[in-house]
Amino acid sequence: MTVLTQPAMMGDVLKYEVNPNYTRETVTLLAGTAYSVGSVLGRITASGKYTLSPETGSDGSETALGVLLYAVDATLSDAIGLLLARGPAIVSRAALAFDSSVDDPAKIAVKVGQLTALGIIPRDTA
Repeated sequence: MTVLTQPAMMGDVLKYEVNPNYTRETVTLLAGTAYSVGSVLGRITASGKYTLSPETGSDGSETALGVLLYAVDATLSDAIGLLLARGPAIVSRAALAFDSSVDDPAKIAVKVGQLTALGIIPRDTA
């Protein structure tokens, strides 16, 4: 029997939001990456473009500012994405996708804290 697999979807990440007109923003994603659903993003101060939020840095993107709600392929050029930018909202912690430099529980906890400060609450049980 053939097994079909479905890619991750917004519903795998977003579990609750108070009002989509308030919590979501359309943003420009920096070229060079295929962003997955649930990517934790930061904004590069100089350009205003969003990219995966690394553990450290000095361009502004090191601060997590939201969660991408749909997969976006921006490998060849900048692209538009839909960002969960503020709460009240609940997301599944297991469905979040972090930059490769955010690779241990302490670093993940920092990003979770940054999202929580925005009202975006990652939950294990969501």
